[in-house]
Amino acid sequence: HLVESGGGLVQPGGSLRLSCAGSGFTFSRYAMSWVRQAPGKAREGISCISSEGKTWSSNAVKDRFTISRDGAKNTLYLQMNRLTPEDTGTYYCAREKLPGGPWCVPSLTDAWGVGTLVTVSS
Repeated sequence: HLVESGGGLVQPGGSLRLSCAGSGFTFSRYAMSWVRQAPGKAREGISCISSEGKTWSSNAVKDRFTISRDGAKNTLYLQMNRLTPEDTGTYYCAREKLPGGPWCVPSLTDAWGVGTLVTVSS
């Protein structure tokens, strides 16, 4: 069970911090991904983290977004800075199903939250 929170409306240049609370599984054993779906576009993995803390982010966000996790709280985070209108979309956290990683590929996940909407607009 994954539940995202922290989305909302923000002006260009602003920041948001997304959270994803995991339950019902051993959260610390899994690599986790943040997946974004912009309006009219396919879902894309934008930032992900292995169980050991190894991270990967796409070129579109790597200088602005930071993924992290808190094993004690079973929570995944995405700190998003310098947001632009192109960052608008629904953000999902997803559990990766392959060992190692992170893979950051939506088709290589097996559990998703319902998503949280981020709108960047003036």
